[in-house]
Amino acid sequence: MEIWHNPRCSKSRAAKAALDEAGVKYTERRYLDEPPTAEELEAVLTRIGAEPWEVARLNEPVARELGLRDLEHDRARWIEIMVANPVLIQRPIVVTGEGAVVARDNESVRRALDSR
Repeated sequence: MEIWHNPRCSKSRAAKAALDEAGVKYTERRYLDEPPTAEELEAVLTRIGAEPWEVARLNEPVARELGLRDLEHDRARWIEIMVANPVLIQRPIVVTGEGAVVARDNESVRRALDSR
């Protein structure tokens, strides 16, 4: 199990605390410091069952600068942009043996724990 974590984010801290409380072993990836490759992000998106624009943080200043709200939905292009600007990736993401979830609430954290 791996959590793509941003320690400055309250939802990310809450998901990490829930994993700790559940006593599961996981790897913490501070994805702003260690951004995913395009291949890694592609794989995680596939496991989530989502398109990159569905997990993009569109209110980030860089998203506005890049005009992401109006950008054509080209999966490869969005992945390229998100890898170059990892702050655009929604957090936290919990990757399990069976899939991955954007774990922004208790229910999604439970789904991640159930799918390990």
